[in-house]
Amino acid sequence: MKKNILIGPFKQLLTMGGIPLKGAISDLQLPIIEDAGILIQNEKIKEIDSFSHLLSEVIKEETEILQLEGNHVCLPGFIDAHTHICFGGSRAYDYALRNAGKSYLEIANAGGGIWDTVNQTRKTTAEELIKKTLKRVKQHLKNGVTTIEVKSGYGLSVEEELKILRTINAANAEIAIDLIPTCLAAHMLPKDYKGSASDYLLEISTVLLPILKDEKLTNRIDAFIEESAFSKVDISPYFKKANEMGFDITVHADQFSTGGSAIAVEFKAISADHLEASTAKEIELLAQSNVIATALPGASLGLGCNFAPARKLLDAGCTLAIASDHNPGSAPMGDLLAQAAILQTFEKLTNAEIFAGITFRAAAALNLSDRGQLTEGFLADFVLFHTDNYNEILYNQGSFKPCMVFKKGKLVFDKHRS
Repeated sequence: MKKNILIGPFKQLLTMGGIPLKGAISDLQLPIIEDAGILIQNEKIKEIDSFSHLLSEVIKEETEILQLEGNHVCLPGFIDAHTHICFGGSRAYDYALRNAGKSYLEIANAGGGIWDTVNQTRKTTAEELIKKTLKRVKQHLKNGVTTIEVKSGYGLSVEEELKILRTINAANAEIAIDLIPTCLAAHMLPKDYKGSASDYLLEISTVLLPILKDEKLTNRIDAFIEESAFSKVDISPYFKKANEMGFDITVHADQFSTGGSAIAVEFKAISADHLEASTAKEIELLAQSNVIATALPGASLGLGCNFAPARKLLDAGCTLAIASDHNPGSAPMGDLLAQAAILQTFEKLTNAEIFAGITFRAAAALNLSDRGQLTEGFLADFVLFHTDNYNEILYNQGSFKPCMVFKKGKLVFDKHRS
């Protein structure tokens, strides 16, 4: 068996290395290598150089060579740092009501919304949930995504949250993409729970969180801070307990009202996600912290509301990640590249800022330091587009899809063979 793999040549290879984690980025800062090749060893990048040079240096008997024909642009594999793709049922009726003029809260109060998906997911077996999740994962893979964060939050009881998180881990074992599970048991107060929000969160923190640690189901805890979900008073003891147990924290923040980003900063969360309602006050607060600001344009498209103030966040010095928020209610599209391209148009973001937001800055939002860039020692996760100029990718507003996707050095999607 050959030890190494050499792939190339690429007309352009964007390493995404050497770009600051925080703040605005000019396209002139994009590190581009012409006619490049990638040498892979043990699922990681061993070397990047001109393809002809690498070809002349490798030992042919020890190296598998994949020599490409035609022009290709190579980018790090995309990272979707916020999704809810493990669920049962559909919310197509919610979508129709919303477009007919009903608000998110009106639909929820009428029996739709998150609670509708909770009921449908509880009725779905673990085996069926795995199938549904894998189907959605495969679609993300075709769109160039090689790492996906997947939240629970449609169980809302100890038993049902465990079912979902075990399902996510089981699905992860069956697919090439890395699935990063997150516990969102604090999605909303279950309508069938007899106690208060504080009682529910106490039960989750004392019963569920220790099991998550024991079974190694996740190291990430999320909560929805909103009028329809949990307040700062509710969530503070819960986050304090999670911090004490060594969990990473992330927050659904500032979606409809402000306050969540301040909690994210207070508890040193890895990221604050949504931010559609963030004002200058919240932007400055995030900019002065190490919290990653994650924009979710899919939710804005699904709800017909403002986008997160991405341009202002970047100009203030924030780290901006971009994720799809793929979920059955507010963001059913689930196409990360298309959503990022749309956000770019409305928020006037550079190509460099978009690519950073779905590669290494998205990796930072997941506290992952081994991907998101094409550099020595990183995972050999990368996507190829059949073009000679990287500008064509976003110019086509998400309709231009990858022709090949590689995960840990293995070809896991080929448009011409699918």
